[in-house]
Formats: sequence, structure tokens, C-alpha cells
Amino acid sequence: MNLNRSNLTESEIESFFQKGSLLPAIVQEAETGEVLMLAYMNRESMRKTLETGYTWFYSRSRQELWNKGATSGHVQKVIRIFGDCDSDTLLVQVHQTGAACHTGAHSCFFNEIWRDTDE
Repeated sequence: MNLNRSNLTESEIESFFQKGSLLPAIVQEAETGEVLMLAYMNRESMRKTLETGYTWFYSRSRQELWNKGATSGHVQKVIRIFGDCDSDTLLVQVHQTGAACHTGAHSCFFNEIWRDTDE
């Protein structure tokens, strides 16, 4: 499936929403491979992401669309988007400006909860 912004069809967008109305989107820094955050996209936020080239998500708590970095300036410029093998999760590779996490941390994944002590 070709996800170029210029030619993504409505049926290609719809194919990702066969299992539900929200799609997990793993956001990864394109340059380093670091996982920055996990958020959810609905159809409208996916369309806006593809149209603008910047990440848009659906807030489950506020029940509204949000453009990542719109108020903080910590925007995410989309470089690539991959769908997983089941077409029910996205991997969004971005150029991150500033912190990705609302706490001010670069990544939302900074709370290590377990480590193999043999490694």
C-alpha cells in the first residue's frame, strides 16, 4: 500500500479502521529510531496528518483532535508512515522539534520498570 500524501485513497485510509475507530500510532524519531510516544488516530486525524505532513491525533480523554506541538512548538514533521502486518497499528517516523512528552522529556518512555540483570 502506498501512503504518499499525494495519492492516498479514501479506501486505503478506511482499510486501517476495519477493527475499530481508533488506531494506535507509535511515534518514532526518524534519525535515531527512538520511540517517542504512543497516541491514537481516528480517520480525521489520519487524514489531517497525511494532508499537512505533521502529526495529528485523537485525544481519548478530551475527545477531540489535537495537533502535536500546536501550543508548545514541539512539532513532529512526518517523514514516513508504516502500517503493521494486520493494518491495525501505525509506525510514524518523524523529525521531532523539542520534547515529545508533555513532561518536557524527549521521549514519553523514560520510566524503566524492569531490566534483565544478566544483560
